[in-house]
Amino acid sequence: MTANGSTTGTQRRPVSKADKRAAAKAAKAAAAQAAARKRLLRTVAVAAAALAVAGVLAWAISGWSGDAVSPPAAAASVTPAASIAAKPVFPPLPEGADPALGKKPAAAAVTGALAKLAVKTLIQGKGPAAKAGTTITVNYVGVHYQTGKEFDASWTRLQPFEFTLGAGNVIAGWDQGLAGVKVGSRVQLDIPAALAYGDKPTGGQPAGPLRFIVDVLSAR
Repeated sequence: MTANGSTTGTQRRPVSKADKRAAAKAAKAAAAQAAARKRLLRTVAVAAAALAVAGVLAWAISGWSGDAVSPPAAAASVTPAASIAAKPVFPPLPEGADPALGKKPAAAAVTGALAKLAVKTLIQGKGPAAKAGTTITVNYVGVHYQTGKEFDASWTRLQPFEFTLGAGNVIAGWDQGLAGVKVGSRVQLDIPAALAYGDKPTGGQPAGPLRFIVDVLSAR
């Protein structure tokens, strides 16, 4: 505008009804396009989530059914079997042995005196008979004859005991009582003090008569 009140340059044209209708129509179209984009994005997100869930379910089901399907990337890695040390089997039962040899036996107390060695077969094995000079492997439980209190057991150490029969490496009651016992057998040895550690042993050995339950696992 000049000093005398006249207007210079381009004058602003009044907005007509047609212009208003066109602007409203354009705004409505833009809003519709924005809503359509939101719906599309929501659909894509839902589909992606559904695919992810389906992948996890497929992996889980394949694990139950045994199918060889790789787990999703987010699943925890599995330690290779080769890196896991194999645990030794205890006790190492001979082939065809009675499964009862896999359970630790219970040895009860006995009343009365024990005059001589007594051998009782609890389970009869089918393997070769142990004899003097053979190396035999056994599991055993040892208790005091008159109280039944356990003083030693290979089961506690989870390791069988190996020795040469008849070589004097064990008490006389073992050398005598296990001779002729077949592999796979479980025998009860009631051993008088004279064939065990005596009535007053030294070195912390059990005194008096003893009862052993012995499983013969091998003889070679």
